[in-house]
Amino acid sequence: MPRGLRFSLKWGTLGLGPVAIGIHYLAPDRALLLFAASAVAIVPLAGLMGQATEVLAHRMGSGIGGILNATFGNAAELIIAIVALRAGQVEMVKASITGSIIGNILFVLGLAMLVGGLGHQRQTFNAQAAGTAASMMLLAVAALILPTFFHLMVREETVRGIQRLSAGIAVVLLAMYLLSLAFSLKTHKHLYAEAEMAGEHDAPPRGLAWALATLAAATLLIAILSEYLVASAEHAGKALHLSETFIGVMVIAVVGNAAEHFTAVLVARKDKMNLAITIAVESSRQIALFVAPVLVLLGLAVGQPMTLEFSLLEVGAVGVAVLIVNSIAQDGESNWLEGAMLLATYLILAIAFYFLP
Repeated sequence: MPRGLRFSLKWGTLGLGPVAIGIHYLAPDRALLLFAASAVAIVPLAGLMGQATEVLAHRMGSGIGGILNATFGNAAELIIAIVALRAGQVEMVKASITGSIIGNILFVLGLAMLVGGLGHQRQTFNAQAAGTAASMMLLAVAALILPTFFHLMVREETVRGIQRLSAGIAVVLLAMYLLSLAFSLKTHKHLYAEAEMAGEHDAPPRGLAWALATLAAATLLIAILSEYLVASAEHAGKALHLSETFIGVMVIAVVGNAAEHFTAVLVARKDKMNLAITIAVESSRQIALFVAPVLVLLGLAVGQPMTLEFSLLEVGAVGVAVLIVNSIAQDGESNWLEGAMLLATYLILAIAFYFLP
């Protein structure tokens, strides 16, 4: 995409932020319009937040900077989820977690492999690094399966039991997330060096003041727009005849990370598949091992308990996605057909979620 067109799209979509605020105050009954304007406006704000985080990470050095970049890589999604959780939209939050995981490792990675493969017959990546990240996603699958089957097997007085089980699993997942940071940033940093070098020259030449101001402003605006997005989601879903789960999986999940999705496809087109896979798979790992457990513990704190008990379709969707990605990551090579296969899987799951009551 030409740089001028990309610039115009960025500022054009940013302009929808004030439009959404205006709709909220002047035409609050236009729920569908408010939902659409808020969703589109969040996309460039999430991109700006990501750029600001990268600048802060660069300024603070590889150690603290790496932790900062990894932890706040999905900040926009976390903000949207927290707003929805406080509003009592627990099922939507769960659906957005599912959507973020399968969206990153099926849609984003699939599109990156397809676009990159059409321009390059054979693309390579670090199979060990990709395989390690993909294997850790199996832990996320286990974390979703156990509470779900616990509910199916033990039907009496399961609510409190599932809450306690989910809280315990959340603590374990957070501990594993910290260990994975130590693995990628300290003990096995060499496995990720190629991806880091591939993205270094793309880092924005900004200052610390710009990063802090942008991060603060973007966080505030995303929080405001998330309030509008969540409040109008139910009415928008009814107008479009879409279920709450479908909106969470296929819409809310995409909004917070769309800018990063575009980056993964762009670098794959430039034959930087190692970086593209790192962006997609690591983002899913952060959602599963950091965002989800944080929301479980935060829900207990704010009086909106959220468990890790998901529907069988959600558990199956994540399981299928993780198994396919683990299979693809083994040989360290990708092509356009593998990308098409990932996209086909995502489309099949989207159809299934559409018909889910």
